[in-house]
This record gives sequence, structure tokens and C-alpha cells, in this order.
Amino acid sequence: MSALNMKTKKIAVLMGGASAEREISLMSGQGVLQALRSKGVDAHAFDPSERDLADLKREGFARCFIALHGRFGEDGTVQGALELLGIPYTGSGVMASSIAIDKVMTKRIWRAEGLATPAWQQVNSAAATEQAFAQLGSPMIVKPAREGSTIGLTKVTTLAQCASAYELAAGHDPEVLCEQFIQGDEVTIAVLGTGAAARALPVIRIVAQGGNYDYQNKYFTDTTQYLVPCGLPEGEEARIQAMVLDAYRVLGCRGWARADVMIDAATRAPYLLEINTSPGMTSHSLVPMSAKAAGMDYPGLCLEVLQHAALDYCADQGTVAV
Repeated sequence: MSALNMKTKKIAVLMGGASAEREISLMSGQGVLQALRSKGVDAHAFDPSERDLADLKREGFARCFIALHGRFGEDGTVQGALELLGIPYTGSGVMASSIAIDKVMTKRIWRAEGLATPAWQQVNSAAATEQAFAQLGSPMIVKPAREGSTIGLTKVTTLAQCASAYELAAGHDPEVLCEQFIQGDEVTIAVLGTGAAARALPVIRIVAQGGNYDYQNKYFTDTTQYLVPCGLPEGEEARIQAMVLDAYRVLGCRGWARADVMIDAATRAPYLLEINTSPGMTSHSLVPMSAKAAGMDYPGLCLEVLQHAALDYCADQGTVAV
């Protein structure tokens, strides 16, 4: 659908939802909504936690911009419902979304494909977390396997912290991930497009106060520094962009996403942490920042993402959409 055609179609911006990231999703969704309207798109807010998704079909929505974050938004559930409704949507399809939300499954696939990711163990008790700490060493990251925005995450430096770190993570998800901490530069890379046409945007280097890029520093403070140009050594940015494109493609992602990477300070080796298939679009969000560095303003970014909305399958033919 061309930009011209989109201005004659009714577009739903899905925001809010029922996940732990509802607050951020509402911020993202309002930003996207206003941006699309500024481009002449007939865009409307739609909160799946307050309305029946079947209303999308009944009310004649032609496409959905998914500004939902976390479970029930970027985990394949909403995507599956939209597939059944036959309404194209932004971002990755059902399978890629359900895999990418699960950090353990994502790491297994990346490791199988020869892509570097920090050592990890999946645990189901405080005792298992202590055993993981003994093997992975200090510091160690303990986090829910299927949450985002650093929700439920603890950086563990002593054995005594393991039990409380596990309880915090398990309070958000029964699947808990213990991960080796990589000391070094933290960077994030946005990707736009699908398949061979996918492209990585400029790398952003994140410098958080005290090295703690947590929920508060992500969204509600102005002390975190986002460096773009990233200032990495010559050739390093291009290698990381290529690595992220590989990581994006092997998971089957499409449309857009954002990957987080740590660079080992001693070896300069990059390690993939996770990939977000419905990235934040708030005033503090990183995809708009990277797009701006590439010469694309916020409304233009929203419009491009919307133009890539698609279905995994063509409802009328039962074949993969292209």
C-alpha cells in the first residue's frame, strides 16, 4: 500500500495492552498516532485491553501499527489474532515474535547459528540461581526470560543476592534467565525492512549513570547519554551492524526491530543480548534517535514502518505474503 493509499484507509495504532510495559506502550502509541496523523493518515488509537480485537474488522481498519510492548503485544498472540482477522500489521510475524520475546529460545537459535551471545543458564529456583552464579561468575544478570525494558532484572555481584534476584524475576515470569555479564560498551542497533532489503541504522552507544541502564534511566531521566555517532573504533560499527542483521534474519524478523549488544572491553568482541520486535517509540526511545541520525524524522519513520505492514500468510491464497 502506497503512502497515498494509506491516507484513504483507516489505520489502528494498537497501544496499552495488558503487559508490564503498558505505561510505555501508551507513550509510544500516542507518539505514533500523532506522527501518522501529521502525515495525513486516518489513524485511531486502539487499546486491546479495553476493546475486542474483532472490532478492528467490524470497524473497517485496513492496517494495524503495533505499538504494544511485552507479552500480549509482541509475543505472537496479537499477531496471530490479526492473521485470523486478515489485517496486515507492523513488525514481525507470529513465529518470529514468539521466539524473540523468549530470551532463552532466542539465545539457543543464535548460538546454533554461530552468533555470539553471553553464556547463560535457565533456572527454576533460588538454589539453581546460586549454582549458576558459581559457574557464570560475578557479575551475573538475573532476569525474566519473557519481559522487556529491564523489568525484573538484577545485576548480581554476591551469592547472597541470588535468592532475592530470582524471586524478583520469577515474580514476572516463571522462566528465569541467568546470564554472564559482559563488561564493556553497551550499544543498540535498529533494523528496518525485510530479508535481503533489511538495513541496519546507525549504532547508538549508551552511557548510563553508574553503568545502570535500568527502567528509570531508560524512560524517565535525562542523565543517560546516547552517543550517535557512536564513536566506536574504525570498522567496529559496520561489523556489529552486519552481526545484528544476521541475528534479525535468522529469527525471521521483518518490518523493524532493535537489538541490544554488549562489546567486551578487553577483546572488543560483540555479544548479542536480545532483540525487540516492537521497539519503543517514546521521546526517550532509541529507534527514532537512530533514524534521525540516518536522516529520517519521526513521522517519516512511523510512515515507513506502517508501509511495511504485512501478513505472514495471504488469507485468500494460503501462501506466504511477499
